Amino acid sequence: MFTPKYPPQDTAPAPIAPAPTAYSPSPYVPVSAPVPSAPASNRPTVQLTPGSTLTLAAGGGALVLVVGAVLVSMLLAVAITAASVAVCAVTVRSILKSDCR
Repeated sequence: MFTPKYPPQDTAPAPIAPAPTAYSPSPYVPVSAPVPSAPASNRPTVQLTPGSTLTLAAGGGALVLVVGAVLVSMLLAVAITAASVAVCAVTVRSILKSDCR
């Protein structure tokens, strides 16, 4: 019942061998296509003067200071919250422990 049933051997098609083809390798010669040049831009180029460089440096420094102050204040807020939750947990634990006696 569970054994496979195979077809008789004479019904299977005979394998067909491909016809041999002659192979003649030829050397690869790359075709050089002309490289298109980039079109000229209509935008003006940025000229950095000593004053604008100083302004950029001051602006970048101010940005770093502001982002650092925001990140430090967020970290401080998380630390204060964690400390207050720990104090509350100890207080509640001591209250519950004193009621059991």
